Amino acid sequence: MLETEEQAVPSLDATVFERLEQALAAQGPAAAIEELCKSLRELGDYNALFYALLMKKRVELGVPPFPTGGAADLPPATHEPYEQAIREAGRLAGQLYLDRDDIRRAWFFFNMLGELEPVHNYIERYEFDADKDPQAVIEVALYNGAYPAKGYALVLERYGICNAITTFSQHDFSRHPDAKQECIKILVRALHEQLRERLLSEIVGHGDTYLDTKSIIALLMGRKYLFADDTYHIDTSHLSSVVQMSLELTDGEELKLARDLCAYGEKLGAHFQQEADPPFERTYADYKVLLEVTAGIEVEKGLKHFRDKIEPESEKGNLFPAEVYVNLLLRINRKSEAIEVAKKYLSGETRPMTCPGVYELCREADDYAGLAEAARKRADGVNFLAAKIAGK
Repeated sequence: MLETEEQAVPSLDATVFERLEQALAAQGPAAAIEELCKSLRELGDYNALFYALLMKKRVELGVPPFPTGGAADLPPATHEPYEQAIREAGRLAGQLYLDRDDIRRAWFFFNMLGELEPVHNYIERYEFDADKDPQAVIEVALYNGAYPAKGYALVLERYGICNAITTFSQHDFSRHPDAKQECIKILVRALHEQLRERLLSEIVGHGDTYLDTKSIIALLMGRKYLFADDTYHIDTSHLSSVVQMSLELTDGEELKLARDLCAYGEKLGAHFQQEADPPFERTYADYKVLLEVTAGIEVEKGLKHFRDKIEPESEKGNLFPAEVYVNLLLRINRKSEAIEVAKKYLSGETRPMTCPGVYELCREADDYAGLAEAARKRADGVNFLAAKIAGK
């Protein structure tokens, strides 16, 4: 079983120093260094072993033995062999730490070398054990970015959905957008399964027929008793959070699972329905439509659902429905339509938006006429002239 606890490193005892002095006096520096490397490896002090191996190479190269000096201070002819020695010593120390399941120290060396595959493979093999603390693996996998999705899965297994939701909301996924998608999928699957199991339990307890289905929508059909007396089966704050996270999904079976969650949320009592601004004023019902469009379900009907909200809201000064619609069109690869909507409703907007701006969209599509017109609306002479020149 893989361990994750860092182990305390004992110190070299007096007899080792005696052997080093004897080896140095009788056989010279190379033999003494070999004795030191052997002792450090037996002791398990692989950090010190790393530096001992660098000292070994420096002695071989005929330069000062102190391994903490900068490589750039060495003669040019020694740079390549010394840098190779650093890589070899780092790989050895890192692998030795992995072999004893000290992933934090292993990460230091492999990250220094820019060689993350050994750590990634270690994390991939790691199996959750309730009797072992996975915090070191979580730290390296999620927070250091070695394997964010696996690290997040361990957070969920170890600490539960509530903690996993908080961790997701606080974590910066900007360097790992693909991992963000995977983490959302992990949450959706977990909450969907939790809800499905609890619904099935109540259905059977009600004397109804057990349904061997993964579809929550199928479980809800014709079973109004599931929501009698404002009953709910999972924490409604968890439901709301996970569903809103799922709106960022771009593909995968989890889109349909999230749609299931919305279908459940729609049937909850009125005081469990949160207020929201258009185009999501009906919350779960509107979220469901967006997920359906993304999943390729009744696409044109769903697009009309959101398109019809743009004009009335824009007249009130609310352009968020237009931003949502632009993002939705981009997500389903209808970029030309997205550009036209952006040009019509968002050309004058200079504030940060939830969708790409008109300038960005027009540049990507080589639509310099559209870019120039948007610049004219903003009284932006620089981008106006730049677009005119680029258009020629």
